[in-house]
Amino acid sequence: MSNRYITRYFTFLVTVFSLALFSFTVANAQDGEALFKNNCASCHAVKEKMVGPALKGIAQRRPEEWLLKWIKNSQSVVKSGDEYAVKIFNENNKVAMPSFGLKDEEIKAILAYVKAEEEKPETPVAGTTPGGTAPVEEQQPIWMYLLIAIAILWLLSSVLGKVQHTLARTVRHKEGLPEPAPMTRKESTIFWLRNNKKLVAVILIFLTLYGSVKGWYSLMSIGISQGYTPEQPIAYSHKLHAGTMQIPCIYCHSGAERGKVAGVPSANVCMNCHKYVRKGPETGTAEIAKIYKALDYDPDKGTYGPNPKPIQWVRVHNLPDLAYFNHAQHVVVGKVACQTCHGPVQDSMTVAGQYSPLTMGWCINCHRTTKVKMEGNAYYNDFHKQLLAKYGADSLLTVQTIGGLECARCHY
Repeated sequence: MSNRYITRYFTFLVTVFSLALFSFTVANAQDGEALFKNNCASCHAVKEKMVGPALKGIAQRRPEEWLLKWIKNSQSVVKSGDEYAVKIFNENNKVAMPSFGLKDEEIKAILAYVKAEEEKPETPVAGTTPGGTAPVEEQQPIWMYLLIAIAILWLLSSVLGKVQHTLARTVRHKEGLPEPAPMTRKESTIFWLRNNKKLVAVILIFLTLYGSVKGWYSLMSIGISQGYTPEQPIAYSHKLHAGTMQIPCIYCHSGAERGKVAGVPSANVCMNCHKYVRKGPETGTAEIAKIYKALDYDPDKGTYGPNPKPIQWVRVHNLPDLAYFNHAQHVVVGKVACQTCHGPVQDSMTVAGQYSPLTMGWCINCHRTTKVKMEGNAYYNDFHKQLLAKYGADSLLTVQTIGGLECARCHY
């Protein structure tokens, strides 16, 4: 066999071996990712400290044999007097890592995943600036477009006026007619108004009607804050938490099932998750750091300081004092979904805002059309039987039917 064929054969074997090794490494890392998320992710991250230390560089700090023993049973290594194990145990508030009963191959797959993750370059969070805050999308005000439209119309009018003036002068010159005496601006304006009385009348009627309608709706909108979306001290996204993360509304707004006010959750409720989740998919660490600052919390040490400060949230929904509304009556008894009044917060509300007008007419219309959910509702057990006997089983029992339009229901 010639040297040329030997070289080709050897190259082929090396290529096959390299591909097989690469495939094994990738598959091993993929298996390790699933194992890491199921067993380790609740306490560890690769590049930052959580409940346990960051795992970046773990293969350089300790040999594989030591890591296998530690992950299988960390307390046995601590009790053996291992200096490094005791140090790690004490640095992490003596919180013992549980034993998962993993096999050597599974632990090696996790280590392969950690190595693959630590080699990935840091990438900025999508939709954020290098400082970690989401860019604000600037919207051009409508008056700017109106000014542009008026400027274009004025330009067209000027051009057409010049053309008309030129044509008129050409006709007069051709027919030998004398040039008219030049008019002042005031005289030309009066001349134009006299010769365009119908157009002027139409414009005046339109402006009068437009001003009347606009004024009426402006008066009717006093005190209505529909669409109000104030900037908050912390950029909290309902779309992310209620939509992507599928956190129930009641988890944060627990008062909605218990009384009149749904309530704004305390920062301690946020810490149930953000004690471990330190980086968000939209704003990075910038907004979560504001929660830590308010609570005077040190995420690296896991300790609270003596100087917590309240978060100054800006109120969005604010009914007048003359109106009474009870969340529990609607949520628990009426079985009304939060989205009925607050809109599809899980789909589109990145900034908290008032979705519905919350006017008296809006509430009355809801009471007139909403069917009362009495079946299987202990609150209406006896009352339901009385209404069925009075109106019949096929009748539509709305909130209005049970007295939902009485003044004293909301005003007393």
